[in-house]
Amino acid sequence: MTIKDIARECGVGVSTVSRVLNNRPDVSDDVRRKILDYVEASGYVPNNSARDLVKTSSDAIGVVVRGTGNLFFAEMLKTIGAEIESCGYSMVLRIVASYADEVKAGAELEREKKLLGIIFLGGRYNYTPAELSTITVPFVCCSYDNSFGTLEPAAYSSVSVDDVATASLAVKEFLKRGHRRVAVLLPSCNDHSVSELRYKGYVQALQEAGLAPDPTLIVETRGSFEMSAAYSAMADPLERTHDFTALLCASDVMAMAAMKAIFDRGLRVPDDISVIGIDGLEFTAYSIPALASMQQPAEEMARQSVRCLVDTLKTGKTRHIFPVALLRKGETLRSL
Repeated sequence: MTIKDIARECGVGVSTVSRVLNNRPDVSDDVRRKILDYVEASGYVPNNSARDLVKTSSDAIGVVVRGTGNLFFAEMLKTIGAEIESCGYSMVLRIVASYADEVKAGAELEREKKLLGIIFLGGRYNYTPAELSTITVPFVCCSYDNSFGTLEPAAYSSVSVDDVATASLAVKEFLKRGHRRVAVLLPSCNDHSVSELRYKGYVQALQEAGLAPDPTLIVETRGSFEMSAAYSAMADPLERTHDFTALLCASDVMAMAAMKAIFDRGLRVPDDISVIGIDGLEFTAYSIPALASMQQPAEEMARQSVRCLVDTLKTGKTRHIFPVALLRKGETLRSL
C-alpha cells in the first residue's frame, strides 16, 4: 500500500495524506481523523526516511530494544553492536518504551533503512502470524521466545534461557538449605510474559518437593519490574506476618528493591530472609550483602543472536536456549 492508495480510499489528494503523515498543521481535524483512522485500520507502515528510499541495498541489521531502562539489555547491547560489526554489517538501533509495539517499530525501521534483518531485544511472548506479517526480513527474538503465541517454531529464530527451569533451580537452592516458606516477587502470575514463566518454575519446584504454593506468599507488582513497584509491593507481606524465610525475585532489580524493603523493616538478609534474583547483573556484586542471582549468560546470548540472524540469512530459522548458573560471590552465597 502507498499514500496514493490511501488518498484514493479517503477521497483526498496525495499531498493531503503526506501532510497528515508528517504531522503538518494545515489539514482540517475531520480529514486528519479520517486519514489516520484508515491508516490504523489498514496497518500501513510509512517510509519516513526520504534519503533511504533511494537506496537499493543495505548492509544494515536493525536492533529494536523494548524498554528504555532495562539494565540487562544495556549490557547485551554493547556485545550485539560489536558482533554485528565483526560480521561485516552495520547496526541501526531503535529503542522503544516497554509498553510500545516493537513489531511496528521494527517494520518502520525495516522500510526506512532497507534492513537485511532485525534483532528484537526484548518483546512480547505471544505473537501471531498476522502481527508479524509486516516484517519481511529474517528476525531473531533475543532474551525471549514465543511461548504463548501461535507462531510455528520454524517461523522465527530465538535466543533465550529456559525461564521456567531458571526459577525452578532458584527455588531448589532454597529448599536444599532447609527453607520451606518460600515467597515470590514478580510482576504477574498470568501475564503471558517472562513473569508467568518464572512463576511456573517457582510452582514446579515447590510441587516437586511436595509443597503446595501458598497464595499469601505470592507478591505481585501489577505488571511492573520497576524498583519502586517492587519496594512498595513488599510492604504488605513484610508487615503482615513475615512468615517466610526465603524470597525469589523475578529480576535482580526487583531483588535489590526487596532487600531494601527488608532492611527498612529492621530485618536482615540472609539472617531473617534469604533472597535470590534472576539476571546476574554486575552491580549486584556491590550490594551488602552481595545478591545471589541466577545468571543469564548475557554476552553469549548477545553474540549468538547476531550469529543466529546471520545464519538465518543464509540457511533458515534456528532456536538456541542457554542454561543458567547460580551466580556465586567468591565461595559463598552471601544472601542465602
